[in-house]
Amino acid sequence: MLDTAARLALSPLLIAQALQIRRIAQRLPEAAGPREGVIGSGPPLRLGIVGDSSAAGVGVSHQSQALAGQLTDALSRHFEVSWYLDALTGATTSSTLARLESAKPKPLDVVVIALGVNDVTRLVPAPVWLRQQQRLLARLRVMYSPKQFYISGMPPLQHFPLLPHPLRWTLGRHATKLETHRIAYLDTRADCTHAQFDLELDPDLMASDGFHPSAKLYAV
Repeated sequence: MLDTAARLALSPLLIAQALQIRRIAQRLPEAAGPREGVIGSGPPLRLGIVGDSSAAGVGVSHQSQALAGQLTDALSRHFEVSWYLDALTGATTSSTLARLESAKPKPLDVVVIALGVNDVTRLVPAPVWLRQQQRLLARLRVMYSPKQFYISGMPPLQHFPLLPHPLRWTLGRHATKLETHRIAYLDTRADCTHAQFDLELDPDLMASDGFHPSAKLYAV
C-alpha cells in the first residue's frame, strides 16, 4: 500500500522522467552473431536461453561477448553443448508467452531464463506477474521437457545509472517486490534454480547506455 500511495503521489514526476528517458536514452542494438550452434566436447548438453534484451546481448557487439556466448564457452570445457537463443529486446513475460505459441517443441536438458526488467518498467502487479511466470514455466516444460531451469535474478534497478530519482527508487522497489514473489514460488520447485543477482553495480559492469550489461557483467 505504501508503494502504491507513493507512486500515485509521485506520478506526474515519474511520468515526466520516464518520457524524458525515452527521448534521451541511447538505443543499443542486439548483439550480432549466431543464435544457435554446437560447441565443445564431452557429454551432450542441450541448452536453451529465453529472455529479453539481456539475453539478446544488448550492450555488447557480438554474441560471443553476451550471455549466450560466454555461457556456452564456459560449458564447452565440460560438455558438447547444443544451444539456441530465443530472445527479443523489450520482451515481457506476457509477450514471451505469446511468442512461444508458434515456437517448435524440441527436447532440451537445461533452459536459462533472463526475463523481468520490462515487466518492472511496466509496473505489472506482482500477483499478475507471478501467474505469468508460472504459465511461462509450464509452457516451457511442455515444449522442451528440460531437467532444470536456471532463472536469472532481477538486477538492482535502483542502481541503474540511466535512471533518475525518484524513478530509480520506484522501479527498484517494484523489482524487489516481483522478485520476492518469484523466489517464494521457485523455492517450491525442484526443477528450478534461482541465480541471485548479488553484485555491486560498478560503472564498468554497465554498457554505455547505463541500463544494459557490459561484456564484463555478462561474463559474471
